[in-house]
Amino acid sequence: MNTLVLPNSNQQELELITPEKLKKTLILESELQHQVFNHRKIVENILAGHDKRLLLIMGPCSIHDPQAVIEYAQKLKKLQEQVKDQIFIVMRAYIEKPRTTVGWKGFLYDPSLDGSADLAQGIEKSRALYIELIKEGIPLASEILNPMVTGYFDDLITWGAIGARTSESQIHREIASSLPFAVGFKNGTDGSAKIALDAIQSAAAEHDFFALGQTGKPVLKHSHGNPYPHIILRGSNTGSNYDAESIGKIQSSIKGKLPTFIVDCSHGNSGKDPLKQPAILKQIIDERHLTDVRGVMVESHLVDGAQKITSDMIYGQSVTDGCLGWDKTEKMTVLIASMLAK
Repeated sequence: MNTLVLPNSNQQELELITPEKLKKTLILESELQHQVFNHRKIVENILAGHDKRLLLIMGPCSIHDPQAVIEYAQKLKKLQEQVKDQIFIVMRAYIEKPRTTVGWKGFLYDPSLDGSADLAQGIEKSRALYIELIKEGIPLASEILNPMVTGYFDDLITWGAIGARTSESQIHREIASSLPFAVGFKNGTDGSAKIALDAIQSAAAEHDFFALGQTGKPVLKHSHGNPYPHIILRGSNTGSNYDAESIGKIQSSIKGKLPTFIVDCSHGNSGKDPLKQPAILKQIIDERHLTDVRGVMVESHLVDGAQKITSDMIYGQSVTDGCLGWDKTEKMTVLIASMLAK
C-alpha cells in the first residue's frame, strides 16, 4: 500500500485494495453465493407478506472479537433450527458504528481496538470473517454507513439498514437503490417517520449517481431501485414507538400503500436498556394482529451489558451499546416462537 503526504496540508492518503481485487482474493464460493441468494429471497418473501414467519434481526451491537462472534453464530444456528417454523433469524454483523462525536468506529476501521485505524487490515479481516459466518449457514445483516464500503461486501449481505442519522442522506438513498438486498430505513432520532418514508420512496426509484466502482475508480452508477425498502421504528430521543397505538398513528398518516414495518427493540424504544428488549418484543407479538409488523431487531451477545475497550475485557460482551446475554436471548426467542405457533 502506498502512502501519499499531500503538500501544504495536514492530510495524508493511504492507498487501499480495490473491491474487485479483494473479492478475487477472498472469494465467495458458488455454493455460498446460492445460500446468500436464497436467504435474501426468504427475507423478501417475509417483507412482502408471502412468508408469514417473523423476521428476527439479532446479534451484537457491533463486531469486535471474531472468536466470540463465531461462537455466537454457532449458537444462533442451533436456535434457528428450534424455531424455524415461526422465525427466520438474520444475524447482526455490524462492522461500522456511527458516532455522535468521536469514538471507536468499528471493526472495519480499527480491528485491533488500539486506535491504529488500520483500515487496510480491517477491510480484509471483515470480509474474511463474513465468509466464515456464511459458512456457518448464517444470513448477515449490516448497517450501510459509509457508501464507499458497500462494494467490498455487497455480495455477502442478506439485509441492510440505514441509520436514523443517515436516512435523510441523498447519498445513502441512492446507494440503497442499487443494492441487491432489502434495505430498511430508521425513523429520525426526533421520532419523525417522514424521513424514513421519504427515503423509502427515493430508494425504490431509479438513480444515476456518483459512486466508487469495483476497480476503485469513480463511476457514474445507474440503479434500478430497491424493490424492498421498508421502515424501521427505533423510537426517539424522548420516547418509544413500538406499541400498536404509536404504529397505528404512523400508519394513519400515510397516504396510499403502507410500507412494511420492522421494529427495533433497542435504542429509543428501550431507552438504551438492553434488558427491556424481551418485554418489548413480547408486546410487539401480542399486538402483531393490529400492526402487521413483519420483523424485529434485537441487540444480543454472549454476555449481558457493555464494556469499555481496555486491555482486560470480558469475553463476549459488547464494546458499544449494551446487549442481551445469550441465556436471556435463547429464552426470549423460544418464548416468542411458542406465541407465534399459537
